[in-house]
Amino acid sequence: MAKAKSMQPAEKNDPAPDFRTLVLAIVAKIPKGKLASYGQVAALAGFPQRPRQVGMVLSGLPEGTKLPWHRVVNTQGYVPSRGRWWGAFEQIGRLRDEGIEVDDKGNLDLEAHRWNGETKKPRTSTKNTKVGPRTRNKP
Repeated sequence: MAKAKSMQPAEKNDPAPDFRTLVLAIVAKIPKGKLASYGQVAALAGFPQRPRQVGMVLSGLPEGTKLPWHRVVNTQGYVPSRGRWWGAFEQIGRLRDEGIEVDDKGNLDLEAHRWNGETKKPRTSTKNTKVGPRTRNKP
């Protein structure tokens, strides 16, 4: 007689995050005043052949999102406006607010502001750390 299979669910392993989740996590790490290309974000997500899909993910974000989508630009150094000129104006304005020079056609110097993919580690403050007892020299 065959042994009955257990009705317990199989052990769940954490599934790998999907492409969209990876893209949003990477874009969230791009610091103020820095830029990344669509291809760079795709490569950091582990999908170097999917820069267009990065654009599709970002174009589907809800209005008013806190995600810094405006820091992702074309690899040739311009803000793409294909059929979405109002979004390009918004992106140019946000980049200018962060100190990135962008001309009225959306051209910018990507290499001067390119993010290296690293995030800053929090600095540990030594300001209020006691090293030892302080003594005053009295005159």
